[in-house]
Amino acid sequence: MTKKQFRSELFGFAYFPNYESSITFLANTLADKEAWNFSDTIVRNNSILKNYLEFTFRKLQQEKKIIFTGGNKFACFNTGLVTENLEDIFAFFEEYKNPGKGLTTPFRFKAFLKKSDNTILQHFSHSIPDIADFFDKPELLIFNPKCDLIPDLDHIIGDNLSRFPPHLQKADDAELRRQLVGAIEEVKKRVRPNYKIAVPQYYDNKIQLLLPLCLTSGSPNPDLILVIHKLNDTTYTARTCLTLKLAYNNARLIVKPQSNWLKP
Repeated sequence: MTKKQFRSELFGFAYFPNYESSITFLANTLADKEAWNFSDTIVRNNSILKNYLEFTFRKLQQEKKIIFTGGNKFACFNTGLVTENLEDIFAFFEEYKNPGKGLTTPFRFKAFLKKSDNTILQHFSHSIPDIADFFDKPELLIFNPKCDLIPDLDHIIGDNLSRFPPHLQKADDAELRRQLVGAIEEVKKRVRPNYKIAVPQYYDNKIQLLLPLCLTSGSPNPDLILVIHKLNDTTYTARTCLTLKLAYNNARLIVKPQSNWLKP
């Protein structure tokens, strides 16, 4: 099966003449400080922030929360980020009247601006863009210890072997199953008295929960992240697992994770 090519909806909407410097300004100067690079990253290019903006923009498009002025001369969206003083931060665009050769984007990015900026107040004071809404069903954000957790082991192993630790990718099916079952049973015991272990993520237009799986003895960090979702009022099911990086990117869309195990 051919891997689906990634297409940026944000870049399809607007041309960014100085993308890297704009992202650096947002991360280092304007927004409240947080880690936007993974700890093992050699090239520090704020990859977490870039992923966050792309998928936040997609959610805002779905909710029709991109705001335009008359004649579509200007556009703006709420990034969901805030300054150190808790002011909302917006992405501001102007109509792109004369795009360069091969460019078809309708807008040109101008700046990331805080709510009190004169540009935002001048053009959008009567229609301040709202943040993306990930909380249609808040009860899904918290693990319910009264529910059963039933994983589809065959699906988890068959579709995600490349995400397992290298030493387990070479193990036979029986050994791999034993390790996975043991790790899932352990985390089930841990999460029932401490629901905060389960971290919510947003993926494929729905809320899921993330649970850390420790497959390597003595490792300070989980090896895999089990993705569970509510099947009905009494049951969670799990059909896939993620690496720590994939899990953090998905979880950061909702809010900065406060877990002691899910860190960039």
